[in-house]
Amino acid sequence: MTWIDVLQIPVWTFAGAALLFILMVLDSLTTKYHDFQEMKDGNVAVTTRFVMKLGAQAYILSQSIVQSTYMWEALAISVASFVTLLVVEWIFRRVFALAAGIQLEQGIHDGKIGYALIAGSLHIAGALIIGSI
Repeated sequence: MTWIDVLQIPVWTFAGAALLFILMVLDSLTTKYHDFQEMKDGNVAVTTRFVMKLGAQAYILSQSIVQSTYMWEALAISVASFVTLLVVEWIFRRVFALAAGIQLEQGIHDGKIGYALIAGSLHIAGALIIGSI
């Protein structure tokens, strides 16, 4: 490890943390409820989904950093992956609603942990697939 590598650690960490914060704020805008208010009010289901999604995005970012030479590449891959996961989540919400009558988003808003675990596991599975590419 060189001094350049050591100096890059805080830069990559700050850039990654800023990107994750932005992505999670954007994600909160895609739900029909207010994520941050629900978390402040103690909705464990919303918090569970949020934490699982954050972990999935962090994993994608870590994999993109490993595979990228430049920071902008890693950040771009992470943003593209975020959009991909949003689309996958939207599709699965529709499939669960049509096939099983399960309204994931409403269930999470209502505090149903099982619904949050289903939604969160979709993000984790998607992150594992995306991270392997």
